[in-house]
Amino acid sequence: MHSKTILLFLASIAFFLQSLSAQNDLLSRRLGDFQSMKKEKNGIIIKAANAQVSILAYSPSIVRIHITRKPAAEDFSWAVIRRPEGSFTQIKDEKDSIVLTTDSMWAVVYKKPLSIDFYNASGQWLDGDDRRLGVSWQGAGVTDYRISSPGEKFIGLGEKTGPLNRAQQSYVNWNTDAYGYGTNQDPLYSTMPFYMGIHDRIVYGLFFDNTYKSFFNFNASTDSTMSFFGAEGGAMNYYFFSASTVAGILKDYTWLTGRINMPPIWALGYQQSRYSYMSQQQVLDIARKMREDSIPCDMIYCDIDYMRGYRVFTWNPETFPAPKAMTDSLKGMGIHLATIIDPGIKIDSNGYEPYLTGMAHGYFARYPDGEYYTGSVWAGRSHFPDFIRQDVRHWWGDNFKILVDDGVTGFWNDMNEPSAWGQDIPLLIEFGTGKNVETLDEARNVYGMQMARATYEGTKGLMDNKRPFVLTRAAYSGIQRYSAMWTGDNNSTDDHMLLGFRLINSMGLTGVPFVGMDVGGFTGNPTPALMLRWMSLGTFMPMFRNHTAKGNTHHEPWVWGEFAEPEMRRDIELRYRLLPYIYSTFYESTQDGMPVSRSLAIHYTNDPSVYDPAFQDEFLFGKNMLVAPVPGTQMISRVYLPEGKWYRFSSGKLYEGGDAYDVPSPLDNLPVFVKAGAVIPMQSVVENTAEKGNGILYLHIWFGRDSSDFCYYEDDGTTYNYEHGDYYKRMIRYIPGNQTITLTKVSGHYISRFKKIEIILHGFPALSQWKINGAPVLLSTADFYGQKVQACETDNSNKDIEIKW
Repeated sequence: MHSKTILLFLASIAFFLQSLSAQNDLLSRRLGDFQSMKKEKNGIIIKAANAQVSILAYSPSIVRIHITRKPAAEDFSWAVIRRPEGSFTQIKDEKDSIVLTTDSMWAVVYKKPLSIDFYNASGQWLDGDDRRLGVSWQGAGVTDYRISSPGEKFIGLGEKTGPLNRAQQSYVNWNTDAYGYGTNQDPLYSTMPFYMGIHDRIVYGLFFDNTYKSFFNFNASTDSTMSFFGAEGGAMNYYFFSASTVAGILKDYTWLTGRINMPPIWALGYQQSRYSYMSQQQVLDIARKMREDSIPCDMIYCDIDYMRGYRVFTWNPETFPAPKAMTDSLKGMGIHLATIIDPGIKIDSNGYEPYLTGMAHGYFARYPDGEYYTGSVWAGRSHFPDFIRQDVRHWWGDNFKILVDDGVTGFWNDMNEPSAWGQDIPLLIEFGTGKNVETLDEARNVYGMQMARATYEGTKGLMDNKRPFVLTRAAYSGIQRYSAMWTGDNNSTDDHMLLGFRLINSMGLTGVPFVGMDVGGFTGNPTPALMLRWMSLGTFMPMFRNHTAKGNTHHEPWVWGEFAEPEMRRDIELRYRLLPYIYSTFYESTQDGMPVSRSLAIHYTNDPSVYDPAFQDEFLFGKNMLVAPVPGTQMISRVYLPEGKWYRFSSGKLYEGGDAYDVPSPLDNLPVFVKAGAVIPMQSVVENTAEKGNGILYLHIWFGRDSSDFCYYEDDGTTYNYEHGDYYKRMIRYIPGNQTITLTKVSGHYISRFKKIEIILHGFPALSQWKINGAPVLLSTADFYGQKVQACETDNSNKDIEIKW
């Protein structure tokens, strides 16, 4: 054969082999075909051509999918607190598929190529892999490509800007110090990789439990036919939820990742903050002014200037020379103190104990060669605690003794993304020990959560059965077990105020009920009109904190003039009147994961107007009050009211739901509505939560044609005694068909702080006589925001109370 021909022949073979290798390499990036299956106690393990697939039933409505290219290491999650408790009632191994059935759903595993679809118990398709790509790898990164239904909506993902409906949007999860972030900026401070899909009047949920930098694309780039999510490392590890409602999925998700503990009641009052109150004298002056002006307040914050040279766990001896005397004075006025804590430990060997003990025990994050990582923050050159380690978390918690002993009860965790000047910490910085070493690319998204955990566990252990208040900026799914959150360094604009409510409501959709924003904005100066509007909206936030940055206008209520201060006082007073309703709503969160601020998508999932950009900021505050955030410049606002009947809270005017209305929205009358049939417990105005008030619980009930109920809850508000039965709980049932209002017998052995109950009736037919447990009572006239309403009284005894008209 001619030498040239031989060379061409050999080149053709080489090209063929190269093409075959490339094709095999491309196929190896895919999950591949089914090869074998092994049954386990809670599910099955599948061997595919290029990966191992575990499918486990955690409950009848929660199935976990865990896919790795090599046998999984130790199974561990920072977010999930449950082990599999369910099982498949049937596993059918058919020629082309495997069908796994629970009481609530089916998972269908197609064998060639291997992919998974999910159906509800009625056989309706919920969600599943797009078989063109399915689960695929590119380098260390893994992605799951999924079919999108026509018109599918997506909600959730926690602290994300943009619209309520995430369709046509894409997001990245990478905890970031996002100072003064824009209204469409991404990512922000926290990672909550949980969302719900809505289509064809059905709903499903999906939690991607992977702490690496992750991404979600909700059919933004695929002609609306495909969504996908993935991460730059780690396993394809997700939990699929099939409960039939958004509320049901939230209940399951928070069963899996944990629920909030009862917060201290004083943390639900008004909070005043500034970066910074520069001395203990200024802190006390602020507190005394609150009391002089009869402005209710329960908490004041100290930002970083209370420290000695920004060293955490210290006081500045010149400006805060007697911190215990300061907190004693504050507590005499019914005010708690919260102090900020950043993770950076200043490099200072001159008697600075946190640095010395941290160095002695090797508690800091490090380079691969063992040298401690150094980054600069407020304190200058600093090391960063390795919160991935349990021993470091214990050490960190013990350091709070100096603050707890000085009377501090609130602990504000900041800069914990983690943040260092330059915002680009090397990804190969190491955390953990032994087999549990993680680099920053895996640890970053949980760093803030584990700092908050260490703070909560440490302060709880130091506070002698008293509840600490912990606040964090950075977080991961499951943070609700340890801490409240706020939305970071927002801006003083109307758009940012409205965005803040979408953020709060979206965080509620991912299991985090205790959330707030900096009222008035952290950066910039609000106009008086914006500040007034923002304060009126603060009444209806889970956490009501007024805060701003150095160099900005002061935000305290008296700063805004003779007209504004009384209005702000009334807004704060309303907050305190609503505390029985708010506290009971937080109790509901501890039981079923329902948020305090609720996107209308929870209860009105299939109403398209809920997702309209004109109305997407609206939310339910608890189960019975609808709040419509509107700009400070808008005196007439278009408001959408979902199905049912609604009363204007301020006037009693009745509206028919399912329509939008132009309603007055002056600065002293925020658009707030109450659902017909609602029960809202209230109290008299107090200046702090330790104040007893007049001993009357006011049960406000708005007339409606549909039955409703409300779980009223009380405890001492400060200790963990409620975990041992020391609480007061009773159901309040409104049954218009029987013309009765029933208060069931009390459960728990806490004695209510209220001695009497006054029933306040809104919109009821004019009746001259009612009966309480068969005994006639006369109705009296009460005044409520200028409305003349009917009222009657009863005692607050531990027995069933039936009120009949």
